[in-house]
Amino acid sequence: MDEGTIALETPTDGVFVPPSIHKSSTLSGDSYTHFSPVPASLLPSTTTDSNSNSNSNSNNDSSSSSSSSSPKGVPCVLGVDEAGRGPVLGPMVYGVFYLPTTLSDSLLKETHHFDDSKVLTPAVRSDLMRTLCTAATDLATSCGWAVSCLSARDIGARMQRPATSAPYNLNAQALDATIDLIRGVFDRGVHVTHIYVDTVGPPATHQAKLARVFPSVNITVAKKADSLYPCVSAASVCAKVTRDAALEVLYEARAEADLDSEATPTPAEPGWGSGYPSDARCVTWLRRNMHPVFGWGPECRFSWGTAKDMLETKGGVKVEWPVDEDDENTRLTTYFNATDKEKDADELGSWFGAPADLEAF
Repeated sequence: MDEGTIALETPTDGVFVPPSIHKSSTLSGDSYTHFSPVPASLLPSTTTDSNSNSNSNSNNDSSSSSSSSSPKGVPCVLGVDEAGRGPVLGPMVYGVFYLPTTLSDSLLKETHHFDDSKVLTPAVRSDLMRTLCTAATDLATSCGWAVSCLSARDIGARMQRPATSAPYNLNAQALDATIDLIRGVFDRGVHVTHIYVDTVGPPATHQAKLARVFPSVNITVAKKADSLYPCVSAASVCAKVTRDAALEVLYEARAEADLDSEATPTPAEPGWGSGYPSDARCVTWLRRNMHPVFGWGPECRFSWGTAKDMLETKGGVKVEWPVDEDDENTRLTTYFNATDKEKDADELGSWFGAPADLEAF
């Protein structure tokens, strides 16, 4: 990443904190999902009353499409994109954004000028998100959105599962987050007719996986979809602003904890920047704040090479965990195969210490 890209990826002071920031979950390192209220204009009249329960933190496994006899709302397009796939610090956030098909270009592209979040300045992204979250604006009354925040702690833990468990790599986690968000939108009564997704890996493979889950919906998976389709651009902004705000919440909490633990405050640090391993400020912060045993807090992805290398080569203490030898788990055959002398030594040793043979006298 060059300096210009790093600057666009770095949160600025005073970033808008959207309602998708659940502070307690963020600080505890928990993953969570947030859904905005569904605009009443997008729901069939018989389901409008259910909108009061639309803002929740749940991942549903219910059917993603209603029966053909059910009333349907306005046909909508839905875009999917993510922010924070590569950083060593902070969550990876997946976002979805939906609105009536007829408004996609005019409202998002012509009126509000949404674009790929990576080419918009932090201030522009923040202003767009603020408008979206402000009641009675044209965006708030016509559009809905949701995000899934996959915490750094959970990403690392899932990727470092023991060899005996099935692997759960980042692509699989991303696909599951995408499916859960789309299902959540369907479950809230939104009539989505076309889904646009910025690809993870080969577009054809990703599209085939989503088509198996949502066979009745048109799906387009493409590279650079966040620059091609306005609803994907808007999803990109929702994901990016949420990630930026989460980084700020995590950094402020860490700075306050460090200040409280020191009798003599140290000079203020320049921050941890964008959280990407190619950002010098991020690497410098990691080196200065690494605990030799525990590393870092829930803000860090321990499975990333940057973090692993620092713990192994830059002063981290290598911990040898002893094998747990629980007497209750000792194999029965071990006892029966032992000699009488070994059995006596075992039993007496547990009471009086290791027995001595006659030769010792």
